[in-house]
Amino acid sequence: MDKISVLGLLFGIIAIVGGQLLEGGSVASLTQPTALLIVLGGTMGAVMLQSPYVTFVRGLRMVGWVWYPPAVDYLQLIKQITNWSQVSRREGLLALESVINQLRDDFTRKGLQLLVDGAEPERLREVLEVEIGTFEEEMKLSARIWEAAGGYSPTIGILGAVMGLIQVMENLSDPSKLGAGIAVAFVATIYGVGLANLVFLPMANKLKAHINRQVVQREMIVDGLVGIANGDNPRIIESRLLSYVF
Repeated sequence: MDKISVLGLLFGIIAIVGGQLLEGGSVASLTQPTALLIVLGGTMGAVMLQSPYVTFVRGLRMVGWVWYPPAVDYLQLIKQITNWSQVSRREGLLALESVINQLRDDFTRKGLQLLVDGAEPERLREVLEVEIGTFEEEMKLSARIWEAAGGYSPTIGILGAVMGLIQVMENLSDPSKLGAGIAVAFVATIYGVGLANLVFLPMANKLKAHINRQVVQREMIVDGLVGIANGDNPRIIESRLLSYVF
């Protein structure tokens, strides 16, 4: 679990609620289901309208990365590629064919298969870099749905505030209903701005950071495989790959 994500969210919530209590307010005054429904429902509706189905669904699934990011072990990858280089120098590229079926990652499997099939180094790099570019663009489009949510949320919060004020104006003759309308008006704005800046935008940036780490991992794979195809010394390949990390 990504502990800093959990701590960051808890710290933000505690700071806001703590400030409310220090000012003499109550937690109950910040809990308005109607305002939350308006902000969350309106924001998600707007995001769904702007996004293709596949992009939206992928973006929802990526939320888990905030708490449980995809594993990226650069040092283990360098060790693995260096080992492939050593095997290819001793036994030839065809000796790596037995490794392909053991790999879980489709990208690595495809790259190694191209290498074993005797693809030219530049052709190998060209094919894999196109795939990296496509992967990065698709994943970042999905992460951007949360950026969009961060943009729409404050505006939807203002819409909720206006709706609350309309309710207030319609019930001026009944003072017992004024409090609820005013509460919805102000709390909807808090929800809109709070969700945008405490949840949606930070979450989008966290997801893009994880995507960048995966892109770097794939670039290392390409660099390593091209080095093997060129017949570079394993130590040179290892040194070059370590430059991605340190």
